[in-house]
Parts: sequence; C-alpha cells; structure tokens
Amino acid sequence: MVREYRQFCPVAKAAEIVAERWTPLVIRELLSGSHRFNELRRGVPLMSPSLLSQRLSTLEDAGIVARHTHGDGGVEYRLTRAGEELLPVVEALGTWGKRWIRREVNADDRDPGLLMWDIHRRLHIERFPARRTVLRFELTDVPPRRRFYWLVVHNQRVDICLRDPGFEVNLYIATDTRTLTAVWLGDSSLEQAMGNNTVRCHGPRASIRQLGSWLALSAFAHVDRATD
Repeated sequence: MVREYRQFCPVAKAAEIVAERWTPLVIRELLSGSHRFNELRRGVPLMSPSLLSQRLSTLEDAGIVARHTHGDGGVEYRLTRAGEELLPVVEALGTWGKRWIRREVNADDRDPGLLMWDIHRRLHIERFPARRTVLRFELTDVPPRRRFYWLVVHNQRVDICLRDPGFEVNLYIATDTRTLTAVWLGDSSLEQAMGNNTVRCHGPRASIRQLGSWLALSAFAHVDRATD
C-alpha cells in the first residue's frame, strides 16, 4: 500500500510513489538497462524477491513501468515515458549523494557482487578486440566463494560469471574491494592504484595498457566531493 502524505503538493504526490524504500534503487536499475527480474535482483541484492515484486507492481500501477511477456514466457519490465523522465531526477540525486554524503565508503557499504555487476555493464565493449576477451577479477579480501569474477566480452555483449566459464583468460586483475570501489567511484585513479600495487595485473602488456580504456567508471565518478 502506498503511503499517502495527503498533500496536493506535486513533490508530495511524486514522493508517495518514487521515494518509497528501495524504489529509487529499482528505478536506478531499470534506467541502467536491467529488465529481467533476476537482473534487477542483482542490482538490489538485499531486497527480498517479494518486496521487489511489490515495488514493481506499484510502479506498474502508477504508469512508471510496463510489464512485457514474451512468447517464451519470459517477462521484462521497462520504463514508460513517465519512468524515463525520472532519469535526470536519479542523476541529480546521485550527483548530490556523491558530492555531499559520506566521503569515505565504509566496509558495510562495500558489496563485491554489486560492484562487479556495475562494472560489467559499463565496459566500453566497442574498444575490445573482435575476438573473445576474458577478464578475471580476484577480490583478495573476500571469502573464497565470492572472490572470483569472470567478465566475458564476445559478440558485442558482456557476461559476468561467478564460476570459471572455461575460456582462456586474457587478463588477470587482483585487488581488494576498497581499492576497486574507490577507483569505480572516481576517488582514486586506476593508474595510481596500479602504480602503488594495490591493483595487480597479469597478462599481455597490450591488454594491461588497455585496461583503463576498457573500464567505464561509475556515472558519478566525475563528480567532485565537497570539501567543506
């Protein structure tokens, strides 16, 4: 049930829908290109499936999300015109959050699975070789069952694997979640991290040199944090 503020103010009416707990993150995921239910769950891993279903239903009722069923039975959720108009709202919220909220990302906020999910969908795939390219990330401060991630770039798409896909690895990258999160958010440069050995790469020199051009950082990496 939507919580009502019982005010005519457009801010209040909009907040009743889009400011519900978890809803801004669901909208963020939809804007980022996640359309399947399991894809959305990867972007909000601490959100229960039942609550995600509830929020999607609320957004559908509000005309922000449209549910599409394919012939194979698969279901996709896509933003309507009203939902797409939330892009500058989400961008402004993220810019404000990067600039003003918590300059240091603490351990509780560092989620290796979410970090790698974000990285995999913002690779510059057009800059990769035409052949299959496999990047293996090792997050050295993470328990073994969540330590390794393989990004497989082939045929203009990127797959993320939690188990060895069996392909030849072109580049090995080892680092910790704190360092990789700082690089992702633009608080530290990849070159600096590689220079001080907090990011270690093993593979052909050409691939190591290209790593920085392959990785597209967070959409908010360019935002400077406030100093006062």
